Amino acid sequence: MKTLEFRRDEEKGRVTVACAAGEVSVYSHCAYCKHCNGIHVGRRVLPSPPQKLVGGPRGMGFDEELLDAAMMFNSLVRDGEAISCNDKEGVGFTSMYRR
Repeated sequence: MKTLEFRRDEEKGRVTVACAAGEVSVYSHCAYCKHCNGIHVGRRVLPSPPQKLVGGPRGMGFDEELLDAAMMFNSLVRDGEAISCNDKEGVGFTSMYRR
């Protein structure tokens, strides 16, 4: 398990990490990566909300669940310090939606 520290650019409002694929945006890459286990907030590692949706829709529509998960992820990134990544092979970003 790797810990990838956030690199914040306050001027542009960007948060990036040094991934095996290079410098990537946490918001557009880590949120939808198979290797993202969660976000370090304080001493805790909170699970990545989009990861919970891989099993398909439950309850409300999938679009609403995906939007809620994305908003929760963005809130956790705002409060967090790092990503917990389980990319053991060093392949970098791998979409959780492609098989």
